[in-house]
Amino acid sequence: MEQTNQLLTRLQQCDSLAIVNHANPDPDCIASALALEEIASSEGVSNTKLLYCGEVSHQQNRAFINLLNIPLHHPSAVPSISEYSSLALVDHSQLDPEFPHPSEFSIEIIIDHHAVSDTSDAGFVDRRPDYGATATIVIDYLKELNLDPSTTVASALLFALHRERLDHARSPTIREYNAASFIHPYVDSELIDQLYSAAYTPATLDAISEAIRRREVRGSRLVTSVGRTTEADALPQAADYLLHLEGVDTVLVEGVVEDTVRLSARSIDPQLHLGEVLADAFDDVGSAGGHRDMAGAQIPLGIFGDTLSDDGPLYDLLFTNIAERFFTALHPNGV
Repeated sequence: MEQTNQLLTRLQQCDSLAIVNHANPDPDCIASALALEEIASSEGVSNTKLLYCGEVSHQQNRAFINLLNIPLHHPSAVPSISEYSSLALVDHSQLDPEFPHPSEFSIEIIIDHHAVSDTSDAGFVDRRPDYGATATIVIDYLKELNLDPSTTVASALLFALHRERLDHARSPTIREYNAASFIHPYVDSELIDQLYSAAYTPATLDAISEAIRRREVRGSRLVTSVGRTTEADALPQAADYLLHLEGVDTVLVEGVVEDTVRLSARSIDPQLHLGEVLADAFDDVGSAGGHRDMAGAQIPLGIFGDTLSDDGPLYDLLFTNIAERFFTALHPNGV
């Protein structure tokens, strides 16, 4: 209850609040931001705005925003960030470099479940790496404040819990199940069903099909490629799908999006930490990191970005190199 009281104290000092989602936000981030907005409103903060950078390309995430009518805004559509006296980060701890803000702008609130070093001087920081989702943290706030969430917020939070942890058994804690039990009476079940039935785009289906065709399996590890695609979110969807293949416990999916190689990895092997594996494999050529069971990386292609064909020898060489780096990082001693 102490952290909840500290959050309330901070909100009571806010005249206005910009709540920033991480780049390319997922349901856990968006739902948590939406819940924070509702909590802020209960404390008299009427001037709020939900913001994000990047894009929302995953078809289920787009349906999530559209069906729940979530007012999510890109900074380019906001006249001035300066009109908000306070800034909150949800489901991340560092402001995206592309997010436009005045140099004197300070971060007041950080709510996150990721394990990262705390270098922030924010007035309120609630980081709980032993939680499976940021949605679980904000549901704790709702319970401790005796707030009945709106149907929209409750539906968003329940869907986020399932997408983040419960659906794929990605190391959920007992807290996620308790949070889902608390929020369930407030949700719109028909709306949840509609979210799960969101249609795949043809490009996503093509990418998953290509990943199935190109798969290479060594023991219980699978590496594959979707080739060149316009659907960045097709990579994690392909990884989720292929993780169900019998005998496979770890998947890496590679693809080229514009001038960047993107990687998405999933694992149910409790002995692995995928974020560390991808960092070991690709940090020297790009950026990588993530959780124990899910991680990602990006490798810039530079001058080859516009000319690399996904059916030529150069692409085959690229894929082979990525696969070998991944397998080597999984077995650094050759075992």
